[in-house]
Amino acid sequence: MNKPHIKDVLKEKILVLDGAMGSLIQTYKLEEEDFRGERFKTHSHPLKGNNDLLALVRPDILKEIHALYLEAGADILETNTFSGTTIAQADYALEEAVYDINFHSAKIAKEVADEFTLKNPNKPRYVAGSIGPTNRTLSISPDVNDPGYRAVTWDEVVLAYKGQTIALIDGGVDVLLVETVFDTLNAKACLFAIDEVFDEKGVNLPIMVSGTITDASGRTLSGQTADAFVTSVSHIDLLSVGLNCALGANMMKPYLEVISKNTDFSVSAHPNAGLPNEFGEYDETPEDMTAQIKEFLDGNLINIIGGCCGTTPDHIKAISDLAAEYKPRKIS
Repeated sequence: MNKPHIKDVLKEKILVLDGAMGSLIQTYKLEEEDFRGERFKTHSHPLKGNNDLLALVRPDILKEIHALYLEAGADILETNTFSGTTIAQADYALEEAVYDINFHSAKIAKEVADEFTLKNPNKPRYVAGSIGPTNRTLSISPDVNDPGYRAVTWDEVVLAYKGQTIALIDGGVDVLLVETVFDTLNAKACLFAIDEVFDEKGVNLPIMVSGTITDASGRTLSGQTADAFVTSVSHIDLLSVGLNCALGANMMKPYLEVISKNTDFSVSAHPNAGLPNEFGEYDETPEDMTAQIKEFLDGNLINIIGGCCGTTPDHIKAISDLAAEYKPRKIS
């Protein structure tokens, strides 16, 4: 489908990313059999909770959720592929399904995005291939008694990310989103893998990179400050760099200020709906969240805004309505 390049649209408006996929999936109260379907009916491992698998067994759910976020005003849909690497899917013994998971998740999101773009060509919708951090880290040993030990190698991480990237591109994504980066070395392996895939396939898609500040120290899990993180991933031309997850909007603001001052790329933010309560749930209302995000906009800090854990279509609707009143952050 012909539509403007996302980089050109970003010059004119703040783009809105969708909200949490997992929060809405939970509302369906899915059980083990929902995740198995026919294809995985006799699979050896439990599959409940493997949300990425829904692209293959319950695509109807993903279509419904994507449509809800687009109706709420989102410009960019994320594919349901946060754990879509062979490394992450090894927990379920589903390495062989990784290509299909990513390919079909991308196709589902693309189909819904294209439907909404056809309805209103003046508001084109884009699909971002979500690439999560994996559940292994290249920078930190999982064994406190052996600091030099690593549970995974650079080459293994690169190979896993290459497989995911190929499938997402084949499925038709417009953008690649390397998100929730807690270990910048993992992210650099991902960017290396993406670059190799681009060369091999002769394509070049925009890339978003979004890190996560894990606590009040203001650092990623692997120990980097916000400005160090930006420097570490700016060796390639990015569409945007920013932050998501871990923090609510009010706690994220000072780190976005640092990123905005230290990059010429667009800046993105998709915070949680506050911090989780004692039950692991998120209590911030759309009104609470937009009051805090207004400070991002008043400070001219961002170009892309959305929601992470705990956010719903109601949050995205409120964020979208607010963002429409502002011009995007100027890029020098």
